[in-house]
Amino acid sequence: MKVKRIVANIEAQEMSKAKFFYGEVLGLEQLMDMGFIATYGSHEKMDTQVSFLSEGGSGTPVPDLSIEVDDLDDALTRIQEAGISIEYGPVEESWGVRRFFVRDPFGKLVNILIHL
Repeated sequence: MKVKRIVANIEAQEMSKAKFFYGEVLGLEQLMDMGFIATYGSHEKMDTQVSFLSEGGSGTPVPDLSIEVDDLDDALTRIQEAGISIEYGPVEESWGVRRFFVRDPFGKLVNILIHL
């Protein structure tokens, strides 16, 4: 058996908030909409990973999601323009990433990062 994909499932009663944050602000494509489920992602090849953390690094809380981007400054600008509060960072960490944390509309802590 080979695992082909891992999907994060976030309970959401207001799908429009997911569309705004994940679609408009972060720029993910809506891949599926069946009313009760809307899936956002990318048609680009992505690695399959699942991480287990005792803390979020640098004494931060464990994020619910980590999203790697190709342009952290652009992601930061989009977040700020949307009026979303930054909870941590942006900071360059000793293990080779630059990142910041925000909360999505559902209260999930999201680690947005780029590898250096």
